[in-house]
Amino acid sequence: MHPSPPPEGHSDQPVHGVTNTVVGVLGGGQLGKMLCQAASQMGVRMAILDPLEDCPASSVCHEHVVGSFNDGATVSEFAKRCGVLTVEIEHVDAVTLEKLEKQGIDCEPKASTIMIIQDKYRQKTHFSKFGIPLPDFVEVDTLSSIEKAGEMFGYPLMVKSKRLAYDGRGNAVAHDKKELSSVVASLGGFEHGLYVERWTSFVKELSVIVARSRDGSTVCYPVVETIHKDNICHVVEAPAEVPDKIKKLATNVAEKAIKSLEGAGVFAVELFLTQDNQVLLNEVAPRPHNSGHHTIESCYTSQYEQHLRAILGLPLGDPSMKAPASIMYNILGEDEGEAGFTQAHQLIERALDISEIRKQRKMGHITIVGPSKYSVKARLDKLLQRDAYDPKKVKPRAAIIMGSDSDLPVMKDAAVVLKKFNIPFELTIVSAHRTPERMYHYALSAKERGLEVIIAGMVASLTSVPVIGVPIMTSSLHGTDSLLSIVQMPKGIPVATVAIGNAENAGLLAVRMLASRDPELGDKATEYQHDLRDMVLEKAKRLEELGLERACRLT
Repeated sequence: MHPSPPPEGHSDQPVHGVTNTVVGVLGGGQLGKMLCQAASQMGVRMAILDPLEDCPASSVCHEHVVGSFNDGATVSEFAKRCGVLTVEIEHVDAVTLEKLEKQGIDCEPKASTIMIIQDKYRQKTHFSKFGIPLPDFVEVDTLSSIEKAGEMFGYPLMVKSKRLAYDGRGNAVAHDKKELSSVVASLGGFEHGLYVERWTSFVKELSVIVARSRDGSTVCYPVVETIHKDNICHVVEAPAEVPDKIKKLATNVAEKAIKSLEGAGVFAVELFLTQDNQVLLNEVAPRPHNSGHHTIESCYTSQYEQHLRAILGLPLGDPSMKAPASIMYNILGEDEGEAGFTQAHQLIERALDISEIRKQRKMGHITIVGPSKYSVKARLDKLLQRDAYDPKKVKPRAAIIMGSDSDLPVMKDAAVVLKKFNIPFELTIVSAHRTPERMYHYALSAKERGLEVIIAGMVASLTSVPVIGVPIMTSSLHGTDSLLSIVQMPKGIPVATVAIGNAENAGLLAVRMLASRDPELGDKATEYQHDLRDMVLEKAKRLEELGLERACRLT
């Protein structure tokens, strides 16, 4: 152990940041490293306790104490040099933390919270008392009790260890009664501490990062979708592509869960979205989390800065996204040793500063931010050298809908424009008179499906997505009836429109709408304008050179 700093966890060096309080962190992994990087920007001094001399955080902290965060004496001695103690991993000596709190040491979040989180069964029991929606669960300690649980919940049956269960470790599935004995044995037996959960048929896994200040106030980050590979968080898409009512429900569940715990900091709440639109709490992490890595680049306040703000008693920062879309790709060790290094190097193009590589170890992450989900996914596909363009998989940003296929000769001009600007779109027929139910459902689901603009006037009253009407030329009134039906929409139902039959301009207007939050598309739209200008200038120059009489003869 190094000599202790000045009393009460304050640095004796001049304050150049937001505080002179030394923050002590139990654990020096990748989360600890990113916490230290955020602290550096804030001018906060960080001390790390980790058993590995070359742990990731060791290169960026102010002080690294080599020692176990599960050893009570070591943790107690380490706490003397810290003004506030926090964790980057929940598997620490919580009993010692509880003793330290009684001695006046400031631990955030509180030891009581760490104890609840460490035991998954205790965690479930705690949240159920507060009315948090959960999958059905029950403790099992004998073969007869787990067989009874199987009869009660049915199969497949999720069997879980109470403690030291993470990234799929400590979980096993029994597909029928015959597998129960082998599944229990694979988890260390009943003496290891087990419980079971009813199998949850979910359609998405969601996550909400919740920050709680010392005064108990909370802020929530946007709901994200997490995609797992071998039970490890592999991809995070922000924001989640779910209806607004699901986002509100997920946020409410997450906030309610964290308000039931004690202490300040950042918490990750992992959730299941079921087929019948229920949101069930899966588990909580009392620290920054993989599902919040994207916040470093995509949000005004990263989860790491937010955690420091919370535990230091500073005002909580703005958790909202500063970019419309983000995707985080977790780099996992695909192989052991050098083979793993080679594969990682191919992906990030530079050596990773780590001491070893193991299969399925989290090596780091890549975050891509952009103007739309389509753009960030396309960039990730390019990075991973995947064949990105599959019309059946790419979600459309725009829609061209017609009342009849007789409108196609006009509306195809809008499609040509969208193709020119590489904007994915869908083209379909939705008749207000012949298929009113289809029109109703199509319009109501437009936003949820990711559509950002619709070219057609008949759905404006049913969706908040911007709509551009194209008056179609008619034989009787030459399109004026179509034009008037669009421009005479009642107040509160705005519809943009163009000249009769001018679907090309409708396509260009859709491009400009999308370009308002898509810099790359904006550059393309500007280039198109310049091309039009150059074309006109070239014609003007040619006319001036030829003169009136020669120009008339050539036309």
